[in-house]
Amino acid sequence: MKPLLMLFCQALFGLCGQLLINSLLFAFPFVLFSKISTRKKISARTERVEEIMEEPSVLDLPELVLESILGRLSPAGLCNMAAVCSSMRDRCRSDHLWERHMKDKWGKVIGEAAFREWQYYVTARKSLGVLDDGRSKGWMGSLSCLWPLSWLRSKIDGGGGRLKNSLPVDSIKSWYLSLENGKFWFPAQVYNREHGHVGFMLSCYDAELSYDCHTDTFHARYPPHGRRTIVIEEGVQWERLRAPPVDTPAHDLHISDCLNDLQPGDHVEIQWRRNKEFPYGWWYGIVGHVESCDGNEYNCRCHVNDTVILEFNQYTPGSRWRRAAINRKEHREEGNEADGFYGGIRKLQSKEEISTWKRLWPNEVLE
Repeated sequence: MKPLLMLFCQALFGLCGQLLINSLLFAFPFVLFSKISTRKKISARTERVEEIMEEPSVLDLPELVLESILGRLSPAGLCNMAAVCSSMRDRCRSDHLWERHMKDKWGKVIGEAAFREWQYYVTARKSLGVLDDGRSKGWMGSLSCLWPLSWLRSKIDGGGGRLKNSLPVDSIKSWYLSLENGKFWFPAQVYNREHGHVGFMLSCYDAELSYDCHTDTFHARYPPHGRRTIVIEEGVQWERLRAPPVDTPAHDLHISDCLNDLQPGDHVEIQWRRNKEFPYGWWYGIVGHVESCDGNEYNCRCHVNDTVILEFNQYTPGSRWRRAAINRKEHREEGNEADGFYGGIRKLQSKEEISTWKRLWPNEVLE
């Protein structure tokens, strides 16, 4: 029995050993391949990290190339680029980059009066401190049209609620963003005020404007006069706005410097107000012929006549608003409480100004 038992054990141990060897031989290629693959992955990752570390930065670009790139960015693009690093932040807030955007978007509605108002606004902000809480909140509102509020909140210091590296209040970028979010009300003029009310057709009145970036329109705030309180008009389109062409306050008489040059056919704007308490509005008209002239261009002497006839052809013939006469040599303010008061005159030299008035012409003749 013992010899047989020993033979059986030897055979069993031999079988187990062979099975172990076969399993090792079968698994070895996979283990070897796995090790080689892991090494390759580690090597590839190392090379990738080295490649990333060796990639050039945008700041490595030549100065002229970088300036050219920044000069082609939109306002939103400049704001996004400014978030990259402190160096790009300083570059992207430069006034020369924002001057073009100011001119392109706001140039037709921003005039000298608006610039002065901005200077007063800047002075008031500085007197409150560059980093006061009100300014921080204003920044939040200004940038909310361009960046998500969640992004903005991540840029605010934890305890104080103030923006890091705050933008100078007197920079052009600050002015642009204050206009963009409607925080800054600026003086301009509105054609056909109060949604084209018939009483203001073909006129242009001073107002304070605030931009609504969500509707791309404006809120217009007209000053009180007489018994009327402040009137606010919403939804004013861009094409109904202009920067004041002359630097004359709404209650002051404009000094006319074109009276001696006026002749039939000239396009003009004249100040008119209902009574002495009202502000002036600018009304569009055309110089006509005096009663004694037959309109023949070879016989017309209207250009040397002391009387200048103004025609407002949006009104029906026979209407008391159709024609007005002023004295060429002694014109100041003329009129009465019944028909209103006519003030200063400016002659329109620009085809663009004339075409704007023609575009606003009413569909029906006014009474």
